[in-house]
Amino acid sequence: MTDIVDQQTRSRMMAGIRGKDTKPELVLRRALHARGFRFRLHPKNVHGRPDLVLPKYRAVVFVHGCFWHRHQGCRHTTTPSTRYEFWQAKFTSNVARGAAVRTRLLEDGWRVATVWECALRKPDQIAASVDRLSAWLRSEEYQIEIGDT
Repeated sequence: MTDIVDQQTRSRMMAGIRGKDTKPELVLRRALHARGFRFRLHPKNVHGRPDLVLPKYRAVVFVHGCFWHRHQGCRHTTTPSTRYEFWQAKFTSNVARGAAVRTRLLEDGWRVATVWECALRKPDQIAASVDRLSAWLRSEEYQIEIGDT
């Protein structure tokens, strides 16, 4: 099926999709920083280049978009109706890569948190998510997933 917009418009639209400094990521960073947590952003020396690395807690945090990383049970996890095979392959590879990175980080001794975009949409959700993440950082648990499902 052909695209409904011209090539230049599609290129501009796709260029607007960000990999770093997304709105959910900025919201989480501001909230954690306000609570006194200090972190590094996208370090090259940590496998998978997590969104946040908190060396003091030996923890990494990924802020995942529900659409791109396929948050199970989330209403934001939709699949486009056009080019279905392309999207399925794309989503499958995203999920597989995420699982492989998580496994590698755990093997390397890192604690891994995943905060889903849907948990950072409303002010009360943000506060609750940051509360859970803060408690996890101070705990001894190795993994946590924070989402609004």
